[in-house]
Amino acid sequence: MDKKKLPLWELEKVARERGCALVCGCDEAGAGPLAGPVYAGAVILPQGLELKYLNDSKQVTPRRRDALFDQIRERASAWAVASVSPEEIDATDILSARMKAMQLAIDGLIPAPDYALIDGNRDRGKRFAIVTPHETVIGGDGRSASIAAASILAKVSRDRYMEEMAERYPEYRFDRHKGYGTRLHYEMLDKYGPSPIHRKSFLKKWEAARHG
Repeated sequence: MDKKKLPLWELEKVARERGCALVCGCDEAGAGPLAGPVYAGAVILPQGLELKYLNDSKQVTPRRRDALFDQIRERASAWAVASVSPEEIDATDILSARMKAMQLAIDGLIPAPDYALIDGNRDRGKRFAIVTPHETVIGGDGRSASIAAASILAKVSRDRYMEEMAERYPEYRFDRHKGYGTRLHYEMLDKYGPSPIHRKSFLKKWEAARHG
């Protein structure tokens, strides 16, 4: 892979030059699925740490994600993972749930960061917002090593949770689609109806079509 395309340290460096000694990256996984929690990771990496294959989690193979998951936890200055349940997603909204998960992950870092780099262009929902001093970074998981590391922790944590749920609810094949709205997933929904971990607010069109 072209090294120039791998996440860089420029954003962390600029924040540190402004006096922010501890800069974390934060990202979430699982905003779009029909089932399961939304997860977030937050990571403070030693400046300039090189982790082979580190990139946006969507650009990394599952095997390499698993290896990076262990390396990040071993070598990070601090890391944390948090999640917000399907029930709370339904009770609020997915944007608020994403913000809450990311802030919970940031709050879990010891030592606490001075500044956060947040993937995306949103930092608040109707109910929750990022309150740590921060900036949003569009495409941050491909631009910042810290955000890329956070994306790996969030993605692997969520995938492992959904694999556990595949054992609890084998009929839904969560190990195959991780809760996303694939053809297989909709076939299982049509056959068995929603499981306890489905997001009811994400099934309104399916319910309407089913009863229409």
